[in-house]
Parts: sequence; structure tokens; C-alpha cells
Amino acid sequence: MKFSIVIPCYKSSNTLIELKNRLIDVITPLSADFEIILVNDGSPDDDWEIISNMAKNDSRIKGINFSRNFGQHYAISAGLEIAKGEWIVVMDGDLQDRPEEIANLYKKSQEGYDLVTAKRVLRKDAYIKKMFSKLFYWLFGYLTNTKYDNTVANFGIYHQKVIHALIQMKDKIRVFPILIQWVGFKGTSIEVVHNKRQNGVSAYTYKTLFTLAFDIIVSFSNKPLMLMVRLGIVISILSFFVGIYYIYSYLEGEILILGFASIIISIWLLSGLIILFLGVLGIYLGKVFDASKDRPTYIIKEKLN
Repeated sequence: MKFSIVIPCYKSSNTLIELKNRLIDVITPLSADFEIILVNDGSPDDDWEIISNMAKNDSRIKGINFSRNFGQHYAISAGLEIAKGEWIVVMDGDLQDRPEEIANLYKKSQEGYDLVTAKRVLRKDAYIKKMFSKLFYWLFGYLTNTKYDNTVANFGIYHQKVIHALIQMKDKIRVFPILIQWVGFKGTSIEVVHNKRQNGVSAYTYKTLFTLAFDIIVSFSNKPLMLMVRLGIVISILSFFVGIYYIYSYLEGEILILGFASIIISIWLLSGLIILFLGVLGIYLGKVFDASKDRPTYIIKEKLN
């Protein structure tokens, strides 16, 4: 098979039919041998009913239905597991990723690249969301000593050997763009047009985005633990010099009664730092505990075609 298009679906019922029609119009001139894999991520809307109807009428439409909502990146992983294409396209189902850009992505890949990602130079998202994304990737890059482009998301075309390498990774926290960059291979990006959301609002609330960002950071980087150690060393050094200063002042007769304020401040500061350090350490231990349970990252309720 030449192409597989993997699409996670959540509250995408208003766009699925148009998306399917536009995909067929774009892919057919490139190859008649393709499949469209639609993964219903426990959507509360009628996404699965629409997917089922399309799959009945067209065997090229593959459907995966999760037992509940597991998350976008787990839906992508499920689609990648069954994708058979030599080239695999990953895109969102809300039509913000334009199907017409696939031809440009494929054309660029034929210059000798194993993967080509879509660079959304003019993102049609809310300003706060774009700033949050930029801040997150800057912080994540700092903590992992890597460089990430916040204009690149899931949309792109990937050779099957890239996807095969990604599938071998057993990380419990699945974040497709980060895992793709980690596996390497020869890649590039091209600028694409990014559409506005046609219907509804993003399923990612700011609370969800913050939680996801926090999970990603503690799952992919142990640098926060090193930063805690460094901060502890700095505080110890400062405490040593402060202690020398107070001893000197006491010997010179400048201090007759030890200051109540300095004691209270020290107690609160050090107690707060200790609790913070224990909390971060506990989070890492919690991630180890979750991984030790070895639960599946998603559960498939049914498949079509």
C-alpha cells in the first residue's frame, strides 16, 4: 500500500465527511492504493456512527473505536499500529490541517527525506494558546537540552521505517511530535496554510494543556531533579556565609538577642523548599509506579475493515 492517513477523531462529526471527500480527491491522483484510518477517541458526539457509515460504503476507510477517551496521541498510536502504507500521513480531523497540503508534503519527501512535517507559520489559534505552546516548547527544550519548533504539530508525512521505529518505543506518555523527533532519521519541514477551526472549540482546555505539559516534562526529562540539587547547594552555600556573618556579629557584640524574624524566615523558606523537593520527587516516583503496573495505553472496543 502506498499511503495511510491516520486521523484521531474527537468531536469531529461536523467535518468528517468533508475531510474524507477532500482526502480522496487529493490522494487518488498520487496513488489509488491508500487507506484512511479514523480513530474515534471516545467522542461524545456521533463520530463513530459517521465513521461506521463511511466504512460500510468504502473499504478504504478503516475505523477504530476506543472503549473511552484516552487522548489524541494515544489515538494516533493506535492508528499507526495498523497502518500499512509505505508513506503515512498524520493529521487532525477538524480541517485545520488542510488535506491539499499532503501533495506538497509528499513532493518534498521525494527529495530524499524520511519525514516531512508541516510548519504552521501563521497559526489560526487563539493568541494565548500560541503563547502557551511557545513557552512550553522553550521550557521543554531547556529541560531536555533539545530544540523544538512550536509551529510544528502532528501534521506531516512519514516513511514506514520512521513509524516502525516509533512504535517500538514503549513510553507510557505518548506525545507524537516529541517521539518523532527523538527517533531521528532525515527530516525537514515546509510551510503550510493553517485553517481556522470550522466548528466548535478545541477539546484541549487550558487546564488540560497545563496537565499534559506537566506530564510531558516529568516523563521526558529528569533535569528538574538536577535543578533541585543545584538549588539545594546554592542555599547551603548562602546559609554557610550567613552563619559566618552572624557568628562574627555576635563576637563583635552587635547581636545581643537573636532575631525572631530571621529564624521564622529561615524556617518557612527551608520548610517550603523541602516540601517542594519531596513533592517533585514524589511525582517521579508516581510515574515509576504507573509504569510498573504495565497497563495498556489504550483499549480498542471495535474495528472496521
